[in-house]
Amino acid sequence: MQYFVHESSLVDPEVSIGDNTKIWHFSHVMSGAQIGENCILGQNVFVGQGVRIGNNVKIQNNVSIYTGVELEDDVFIGPSVVFTNVVNPRAFIERKDEFRPTSVGKGSTIGANATIICGNNIGEYAMVAAAAVVTKDVLPYALVVGSPAYRKNWICQCASNIQLNNKKAVCPRCQRKYYLDAGNNLIFDGQ
Repeated sequence: MQYFVHESSLVDPEVSIGDNTKIWHFSHVMSGAQIGENCILGQNVFVGQGVRIGNNVKIQNNVSIYTGVELEDDVFIGPSVVFTNVVNPRAFIERKDEFRPTSVGKGSTIGANATIICGNNIGEYAMVAAAAVVTKDVLPYALVVGSPAYRKNWICQCASNIQLNNKKAVCPRCQRKYYLDAGNNLIFDGQ
């Protein structure tokens, strides 16, 4: 295995790290974590016990990926993004048996200083704007903003805004095609 861990970082035993992954200054990866290939973990990143991170994931500085969070392939996590894993924490009550899982779908982006409340999933290729607070599931290809986060628009795999016309859309940048299904989910039509 060929990967890089900065000398100031701590990687516990029984961690899986893929080829070409780089773990930078003052980071900590706990036992049982799985990190894929070609990932970048910036300065001061914490990866909790049993966390799974896919391939080609970029995690910027000052992010904690707590137990219960899963990042699929090609995810981008901006600086100082906050994930939680307990809905009603108290310092004097241990609630590790109440962790709620959170999944971040393939190709998604979460902007700087966004907060993801546990138990909510981010759909594939979704984009969470900087400083947004996610309190419910985010649909695939949705651009969400605000606190609490709401869908402002649809977004292409290439990160361009797309507009629907008769429940269909073509990305102005890359020409990918989409349609809105009966459940109001944006679907990539494979072209």
